[in-house]
Amino acid sequence: MRVVVRPGYEDRPLEGLDVDIVHGDICERESLRPAMQGVDLVIHCAGNVHIGWTGKSSSEKVNIGGTQNVATVAREMGAKLVHVSSVDALGAGLHDQPADEENIPVQNPPIPYVVTKAAAEVEVRHQIEQGLHAVIVNPGYMLGPWDWKPSSGRMMLEVIKGKPIMAPRGGTAVCDVRDVAAGIIKAAEKGRCGANYVLAGENLTYLELWRRFADLAGNIKPICRMGPLIAIGAGVVGDILTKIAGEEGGVNSAALQMSSFYHYYSSRRAEEELGYRVRPASESIADAWEWFTAHGYVANLSLQTSPVMTEA
Repeated sequence: MRVVVRPGYEDRPLEGLDVDIVHGDICERESLRPAMQGVDLVIHCAGNVHIGWTGKSSSEKVNIGGTQNVATVAREMGAKLVHVSSVDALGAGLHDQPADEENIPVQNPPIPYVVTKAAAEVEVRHQIEQGLHAVIVNPGYMLGPWDWKPSSGRMMLEVIKGKPIMAPRGGTAVCDVRDVAAGIIKAAEKGRCGANYVLAGENLTYLELWRRFADLAGNIKPICRMGPLIAIGAGVVGDILTKIAGEEGGVNSAALQMSSFYHYYSSRRAEEELGYRVRPASESIADAWEWFTAHGYVANLSLQTSPVMTEA
């Protein structure tokens, strides 16, 4: 197995794994050819994630251009591709109506992350039309061990540190990174070419999720959901601070709008066609907290006091 990493990338997450590390950059097509030489399967996981209004050019370069490069070289090399997208590329559900691959009740706001992840799927389909065998998976909000960056788990850490009294109005589909990884392999083995597969999990309101986070740390739980006027006000303040500081933080109008939606999904297609299974969210949350604690993140990581809204 080969893993393509950018030059200078910290390889701590790969320590102890039986993999060959190849340096390359998905934004540089020619650097991908040596990595894909002689392989049967390519799993494209790289992406630029930021829930906000800024970062359009970098999101386009990585999420669209990078995916185009990966899919093109995979086709030229005769390799099968599993493109790891996001549920956010599809849209959102309602509290009583989860979305799936074909039925999307709510469209997400047109932030660069959402737009470019959707456009990346279009690039994959263009290559499918030219002969690429590709499957697209759309994971939900992933928790679990080995979140070195941290990525999705940053929300947990910041909620625990910040001790917010209110949670966002919406909800999210909590899934385990280990189950998603297994689902990706099953998509490679059983997935239909050109099909999307939602790899989601337990649909929880942010209030319930954040209360579970607080329980782990023995913190006071959030008492209520954030009202719409408070959310709008917080978003406006965040946007003003972005203009002043020149850098967008985790609290901005895009993040507040995204977190007001119910990112609820059904994984029925993946369950029926791939055999996808997901463990209870309580296990994923507990294992993520245990891993963060054991690796010093809880004690040592310097965190903002405002929770970051991180989707898949």
